[in-house]
Amino acid sequence: MNSIDDILKMAANVQEEMAKAQANLDTIEVEGVSGGGLVKIKATAKGRIVGVDIDESLLSPSEKTMVEDLIAAALNDARTKADQVSNSEMQKMTAGMSLPPGFKLPS
Repeated sequence: MNSIDDILKMAANVQEEMAKAQANLDTIEVEGVSGGGLVKIKATAKGRIVGVDIDESLLSPSEKTMVEDLIAAALNDARTKADQVSNSEMQKMTAGMSLPPGFKLPS
């Protein structure tokens, strides 16, 4: 069985690896799309929005409500993709760790 010192060292290592993984998530980009590609949102896997691309065909006052809906849809798509990449990266990071039974990682 692990001593308390071993468990504390393991927890410190896990915390350090989590910090590295979180920093890495901000370097991975995903793209949310709506309207068949008329609106595109680029975001990091950490959820930071880094770019918006709106097709010129949508840039007329009569299309305002539709553009707003498409932007919201693209943002939601980007967020969903960012969450999927984030979860996948975190699973990769924790796959090699021998954590004690019942050990919960902070989210």
